[in-house]
Amino acid sequence: MSQKRLTIIGGGLAGSEAALQAARRGVSVTLYEMRPLQPTGAHVSGNLAELVCSNSLGSNLPDRASGTLKTELRRLGSELLQIAEETALPAGAALAVDREAFSARVTQRVQENPNIQVLRAEAQEIPSQGVALIASGPLTSPALSQSLARFTQKEHLYFYDAIAPIVEADSIDFSIAYRASRWEEAGGDYINCPFHRKEEYLAFVKALREAERIELRDFERPLEDGVRAGDETFFEGCLPVEIIARRGERALAFGPMRPVGLNDPRVPRPPYAVVQLRQDNLAGNLYNMVGFQTNLTFPEQRRVLRMIPGLEKAEFARYGQMHRNTFLASPQVLRPTLQARSRETLFFAGQITGVEGYMGNIATGLLAGWNAARLLHGLEPLELPRQTMLGALCHYITQADMRDFQPMKANFGILPALEGNAPLGKRERAGLHAQRAAQALEEWLEQAQGAQ
Repeated sequence: MSQKRLTIIGGGLAGSEAALQAARRGVSVTLYEMRPLQPTGAHVSGNLAELVCSNSLGSNLPDRASGTLKTELRRLGSELLQIAEETALPAGAALAVDREAFSARVTQRVQENPNIQVLRAEAQEIPSQGVALIASGPLTSPALSQSLARFTQKEHLYFYDAIAPIVEADSIDFSIAYRASRWEEAGGDYINCPFHRKEEYLAFVKALREAERIELRDFERPLEDGVRAGDETFFEGCLPVEIIARRGERALAFGPMRPVGLNDPRVPRPPYAVVQLRQDNLAGNLYNMVGFQTNLTFPEQRRVLRMIPGLEKAEFARYGQMHRNTFLASPQVLRPTLQARSRETLFFAGQITGVEGYMGNIATGLLAGWNAARLLHGLEPLELPRQTMLGALCHYITQADMRDFQPMKANFGILPALEGNAPLGKRERAGLHAQRAAQALEEWLEQAQGAQ
């Protein structure tokens, strides 16, 4: 075996991708994963790269931010993106996977790699010697969190993330629900539950607002000047539906229940609001409630969600829940190469860095694993150009103003502005950003010695 050794803590999306990337480059990897010996409260299996929230990895369209990032990762040789495409489910223009098949295949590929040793044990400390990569995720164990706090000499930041319920398909009433993807003429990959009358929608919103929520434990509440605060901190990109409902009676109808492009072929006028369900497994017997992450108590979820037309007799394979996510003050801690500023042999990847979204986790794992391998081979770690989506993500999390730093998903707003003063439409700008990102990546790969 190679004497070039890398220790990775965390077997989620980022850690698994990093391990495979480093192993591909001749590095011997020891990958620590504490599950299933120590559960997290959000995961349900011991598989690597388990998808906790949605089963969607975002749009596949090349002129969407997530699609642009996928284009880059295909070019860079992402192992997990390849597995995702092998386990894909029908989801319109999005890439959705059978979550069990996906994590099982990732686990198999990692465990069968001769350069990777998987240790099912909790790593309670940052390794003090050698090259190491921390990809312990937002549910980092308390012991390792304390070790990270000592290393960074900074408080962790955090937000609350929520999981959407999963419905058993044979409990959906298809005399009310119908299949359609947005703007498609007929049929589609999503099941849609329509609110045709404003009154029934408003009654549902009222029920959401008044329903009982699971109380946070005291240690989970944010600190304000050393005192536990009463209000939770949420990531805007993953708000519980009951929180959205409190922002206004039509907030849901303009958000996750947006009805445009989802006409019911059996009804002459468009619905007032729609709840969409997306296939969650290959068998097609489980469906995820799109954008319906929640922290209501389980009995309240059963009561309130059965107010949705077509789900009056719904059976839930999994209820929604909320969990605290931990991430670093990365602008003060990390370089764009994903190395710690104070220790070049220590790398970080995944959601703990402040990158949000499955593809962002995979992408930072790819770059961190690649750079750790380069360092072990005596080469300079790589920094991607800001014109690329991955380069822009790494630039944002390491250079953002700490006053408003929060987790960031791939989006065109973090890319440098386009040249020229001609007014452009949103989709036209997106297309030009995607083209420039692809060109910048090709030019960078040509210039980067030993980059592949």
